[in-house]
Amino acid sequence: MQGFANRDALSTTITSRKATFFSRSRSALWTKGETSNNFINVLDVYLDCDRDSIIYLGTPDGPTCHTGAETCYYTSVFDQLNNDEAAGNTLALTTLYSLESIISKLKEESSAPQEGKPSWTRRLLTDDALLCSKIREEADELCRTLEDTEDASRTASEMADVLYHSMVLMSKRDVKFEDVLEVLRKRFSQSGIEEKQNRTK
Repeated sequence: MQGFANRDALSTTITSRKATFFSRSRSALWTKGETSNNFINVLDVYLDCDRDSIIYLGTPDGPTCHTGAETCYYTSVFDQLNNDEAAGNTLALTTLYSLESIISKLKEESSAPQEGKPSWTRRLLTDDALLCSKIREEADELCRTLEDTEDASRTASEMADVLYHSMVLMSKRDVKFEDVLEVLRKRFSQSGIEEKQNRTK
């Protein structure tokens, strides 16, 4: 993975032996694993020849990437150039995982005091009734695009709203998008009727 580190982050890493970085958006230190428990136990720290970048060499307690992958660098540019379908699939997943990451960061910050008007995501994270009402509202608007034969772009827009608000709820419930994908993968070889019957048992 890659992260930004300042002098304090490096000092904390050396002292704690846990990979620590500096969040420029929050202006605060953060330790990899502080929310996921997937810490990186640092064995050594290396400087490059110009001393403007460093490498933390360590052993991870779990997946390094928030997607569940061992590394954040799992996408081959050459593979993507040679396979348009794979490129499209990866772009879709990358977009969803990026959104998940943004929501997760806002969730971490939601308990801290904030100056000015709170963001919409932060409001949703702190108001369950508002969040649930928006999911129901957006789902209804999505269905109306079918019932009223609206333009396909309208359907895409409403589906984006449903996904976004649903992912905020998932974050509140500590459910990862990969958890949802895993459920879907298990259903591929099972009929919808059979799957629903099993859920009631």
